[in-house]
Amino acid sequence: MECARLNRYGLLAVTGADARDFLHAQLTNDIANLPANRAALAGWCTAKGRLLASFLVIPARDGFLLQLARDLAPAVAKRLSMYILRSKVKIADESVDWTQYGVWDADLDGPGVSWNGDTVTVKVAERRFLKIGKGLAEDCGKNEDAWTLQEIRAGRPLITAATQDQFVPQMVNFESLGAIDFQKGCYPGQEIVARAQYRGQVKRRMVHVRTDLKPGEAYNGGVVVDSAAGEALAVMPV
Repeated sequence: MECARLNRYGLLAVTGADARDFLHAQLTNDIANLPANRAALAGWCTAKGRLLASFLVIPARDGFLLQLARDLAPAVAKRLSMYILRSKVKIADESVDWTQYGVWDADLDGPGVSWNGDTVTVKVAERRFLKIGKGLAEDCGKNEDAWTLQEIRAGRPLITAATQDQFVPQMVNFESLGAIDFQKGCYPGQEIVARAQYRGQVKRRMVHVRTDLKPGEAYNGGVVVDSAAGEALAVMPV
């Protein structure tokens, strides 16, 4: 089993009686029917269908945790809170309160989301897990880039400040990753996302490439989304 402490991720807590309905109305995926034992990838878009953030939505006892890029967490928490209006929802940036670890080549039992006190284990792929907790301390010897490389090879993008507001969800293959529900109804940018899907308007796609360039930097007519150890995900012209 390999393990690395993850510092590039932040964490938002979305709590309250209306938390599920609120997130369902804001995100690209079906949160209304998300079971307690499963996490889901989702995006949050502008009215023009461009991704403001990518989330891993984790059900919790009193709402949800949203894992996202740490450099986006404060601004996203503030902007998302603007849409609460009269809903019984509270959004808090709890990035400093939770410690996050990536675990791979591991044989861990249990469902996709498993809570033990204030620690949650989330299965993200075969033999790959996240462990997130308050006051959590793991003996990890790997650099964070080792986990990032696992994510890159799995084709899982992370929207950061360098790539915010640049891509419609399909450009980073969200439909292939199960991060878009095309039957769920309205959310910000939904019409643009649906039109891109059904009218074949996606002219750029995310692919795996070899480069040391950083997220947001130009690469052969495209843009790097994520990178580590000489490998990257980049959105390129089709």
